[in-house]
Amino acid sequence: MTTAHTMTHADLQSCVELALLEARKLGASGAEVGVSVDTGLSVTARMREVETLEYHRDRGMGVTLYRGQCKGSASTADLSAHAIRETVAKAFSISGFTAADPCAGLPEADTLARDIPDLDLNHPWHIEPDAARDLAITCEAAALDADPRISNSDGATLSSHQGLRVFGNSLGFLAGYASTMHSLSCAVIGQHNGEMQRDYWYSSVRDYRDLEHAASIGATAARRTVERLGAQQLSTRVVPVLFVPELARGLIGSFLGAIRGGSQYRRSSFLLDIAGKSVFPAWFGCTERPHLLKALGSAPFDAEGVATQERRWVDQGVATGYVLSTYSARKLGLKTTGNAGGVHNLIVDSGSATGQYDFAGLLKLMNRGLVVTELMGSGVNGVTGDYSRGAAGLWVENGQIAYPVHEITIAGNLKDMYRQIVAVGTDVDLRGGIRTGSILLESMTVAGG
Repeated sequence: MTTAHTMTHADLQSCVELALLEARKLGASGAEVGVSVDTGLSVTARMREVETLEYHRDRGMGVTLYRGQCKGSASTADLSAHAIRETVAKAFSISGFTAADPCAGLPEADTLARDIPDLDLNHPWHIEPDAARDLAITCEAAALDADPRISNSDGATLSSHQGLRVFGNSLGFLAGYASTMHSLSCAVIGQHNGEMQRDYWYSSVRDYRDLEHAASIGATAARRTVERLGAQQLSTRVVPVLFVPELARGLIGSFLGAIRGGSQYRRSSFLLDIAGKSVFPAWFGCTERPHLLKALGSAPFDAEGVATQERRWVDQGVATGYVLSTYSARKLGLKTTGNAGGVHNLIVDSGSATGQYDFAGLLKLMNRGLVVTELMGSGVNGVTGDYSRGAAGLWVENGQIAYPVHEITIAGNLKDMYRQIVAVGTDVDLRGGIRTGSILLESMTVAGG
């Protein structure tokens, strides 16, 4: 695949400069403009043959203008000079019909990123469709050949994407960077004694050279699927629950959602006014590290051009503040944390009150309980913290996996669940913007079918 953009960084910068110039001519008191171009290749193989091959090339511009504290926004996929002028004019027109908002406006100039570090996020993969097809087929074949009980497949997909984004505003900020994302995934179906189960595995990286080997991904998908065969149901009970890393990420994501400025100023969070108060056990902590090289969540500045910075969000179990954009910060009488668009690389400390544990160590520590490997439904209430999800996983006896389980529901309240975290494993999952190991909770209600 040829990932070279038809538009260069300089081209996108010119588009932003033109839009800002037009905004100034129209009399806007402030303006911000973002332009992006993206290219990508995606190939899916199923049952050892190519099922789909897709290539895409997208581009777009978003313009936000202010007339005092009245705001107007417009967007376009046409980056010609004429279309840019029209889009700016439309945003300016819209701003004449909106009500004034005392919190609206550009960020304070002193919060904008001045030095833009190179975070090593751009690793274009010049892979041809035939080679991409071969990798997908190899991945799926490894799964299909791993065990005779693997009877069908949802396919293996290789995706490679490259993007370039430039952002500027009328305060003089103008910067951009290129980034890539490459992934390979496989999902297969196992069958035994009339029972069918499905599972998957994947690798996702900035640098294609860091992808897990195709055959290894397929073999892991097959092993996980076969491990689920012979699943049993459980009677209702209250037991320790261990979330594997890829699901533990969601528990921490719910915490971030609760401390977002929007949730706080709307008074719609189960952790209202929590800054400076204890949420987790005293040993628990997590840190945002937005400048990690090659990391999936890294960014030199946020969606408003505000500098990203390392920040301790939980220290000794205490929530230290709120995740803020410029607008939500003003609504709360605070200062932006450089998190317009989200948190960048949240690292959850591994450990517990008694030491460090790998996954096997967590099983021994739990002794008897449930390992959750799949969650279904969206039963998380961000206002009350009530948590109820369909689940499947593995039952543990005497610190060892005994048998798979399915058709169960796990329930609790996130406030209690956070306080009942016993340990965070060293088996950290790096495939997302939240990096955590497995999370062991002291107890949850597990309801059987």
